[in-house]
Parts: sequence; C-alpha cells; structure tokens
Amino acid sequence: MLGMTLTRFIIEQQRQFPGVSGRFTSLLEGITTAAKIIGREVNKAGLAETMGLTGRINVHGEQVQKLDEFANTTIIHALDHTGLLAAMASEEMEDFYPIPDPHARGPYILVFDPVDGSSNIDVNVSIGTIFSIYRPPGSAAATAESFLRPGREQLCAGYFVYGSSTMLVYTTGRGVHGFTLDPTIGEFLLSHESIRIPERGAIYSVNEGNAAGWSSGVRAYVDSRKEGGCSARYIGSLVSDFHRNLLKGGVFLYPGDRKSPEGKLRLLYEASPLAFVAEQAGGAASNGTGPILDLAPKTLHQRVPLAIGSRLDVEEFEAAVSGEAPGGD
Repeated sequence: MLGMTLTRFIIEQQRQFPGVSGRFTSLLEGITTAAKIIGREVNKAGLAETMGLTGRINVHGEQVQKLDEFANTTIIHALDHTGLLAAMASEEMEDFYPIPDPHARGPYILVFDPVDGSSNIDVNVSIGTIFSIYRPPGSAAATAESFLRPGREQLCAGYFVYGSSTMLVYTTGRGVHGFTLDPTIGEFLLSHESIRIPERGAIYSVNEGNAAGWSSGVRAYVDSRKEGGCSARYIGSLVSDFHRNLLKGGVFLYPGDRKSPEGKLRLLYEASPLAFVAEQAGGAASNGTGPILDLAPKTLHQRVPLAIGSRLDVEEFEAAVSGEAPGGD
C-alpha cells in the first residue's frame, strides 16, 4: 500500500514469520535513523563545514572527505549500543569494528559504505549510503573471517540516495521496495512497491575515460551499446547510477583495466549489496565470469570488476568478455 510508513511495512512483513524476535526490525530502524542524520547534513552541505577533505588518507590510499568521516561515525554511534550487532565493517575503516561492550552485542553484523560518491557533494550531485546485514556463524565473538562470506548469505541489503529527495531501497530476499522520506513528518513512506528492473535497458553507464585500458571484449561490448542506440548516462556515483538503471533499465559497468585489473569497487561494501538488490528485482550482477553473489571476499577490502543491471544486458556483457583475463586483450 503506497504511503505506508517503513515501520508499519516492516512490522507487517514480520508478521508473516511467527516467532521472530523483532530485533531485525529494530536494526533497520536504527540504520534509517542514521541515514536521516546523514541526509540532513548533505542537505545543508553548502552552509555547514561538511564539504572538502579532512587531510587524512584511508585504507585505499584515497583522500577522506569530511562527509565520509561524519557519516561513518554517525552510523557507528547510532548502532553500537543497541544490542543488535556483534560487529561492523566499513569501507572507511582499515579493520572491522567489534562492539566494545560484550553486554551490548547482538546476533548480526553490518557492513556499509557510509557515503558513496562523496566527492560529488561539492557540485550538488546525488550521493548515497550502501549497507548489508549478515548473521555471523556460531556464537563466538566476531572476527574478520565473520565478514568473508558470499553475498548469497546476506539477510538484507539496500541503499539510501540523498538527492532531490532522500530514498531508501532495500531487500530481505522477498522482493525490492523503495521508500521516500517525507521531511514534514520525518518518516520514510512506501513509494515504490515490488520494484522490477526491465529485462533489457536502453542505458549504459561506464567511465569511458578508462577505455584505453579496457580489454577488447569490454570495448566491443560498449561499442555494441552505442551502435544499438543506447544512451550513455554516467554520474560517477555508483548508488545514483544504479538507482536510475534499476528503475528504468540499463547496465552499469566498472570493469577491470590495465591499471586496475580487479576493478575499483569493493566486493563487500558495494558490489555484493547492490547485486542482492539487483537479483531480487529480476536483474543480474557479474564480475564478467559469474554472479557477484557467489563470490566470497578473501579480505575486507577486496575489489572486483562489476557489471550490474538488466539481466539480458549483463548476460551479453559476460558473453563479450568470456575467456579474457581482467584488463587484458
């Protein structure tokens, strides 16, 4: 029912599974609270000191934006005391964050990219937050290995878009639903129920500035999109590019190249969560040789090539690059 609050929607979904504790519902509510705070800062970025660099370099060798640091801290502080999480891992932190108080630890682990596309905030381009929830194996304290799980073990994944409106899109393995924040009442309201991505799209999204380093298969695939009359749409913010293609159809590509054979996107924080959303919406996500969701990361910050979006478009990309080494000709 369009206009239903997120809380009511989650509760009604929960009623389909008698005996559940409700802790998962509370965890999603905690994540949305953090997103509201981040969205508030994004909306006043030109007036507050949330733009620009901190002067710090993160684990990936990248300059840390002030907003990255703010969002990372906001998510941790919103959830570290709730008794819902055993640990968290973030794209901005070198190691995982165990919940320090053993009495405040819970049954889930959370991974997140606090601000995807944060370098775009200075020019007022949409950015977002990506998140994913797992249940760690066993009852022992969480370790780094607790996070090294194939994407198919995700319990929930989704993202927030901070743009002309703030929107949440998420899945728990039973379809994909979108909620838009009504700022007048501070509630996320159901606006996109049971999202389905078209089997084929008319949009391709890729940074063609990297074309000189692509393999012949990648170049041939992108050329085929152009020859087929597809439109090029590339924002440079993964969440924004993926969100548009999810609703309208299309494919987003960040393949490996000579400079970065394994691509630049992180498997745990970006590729796997969005792959879960894509598959639940009828789309697909691949590293060029197989489904992203079948991959288990070997490290917390492992990178992976990514093709994600409409199912037939992704299958055609796989066929174009089959048998090639990443970034090779």
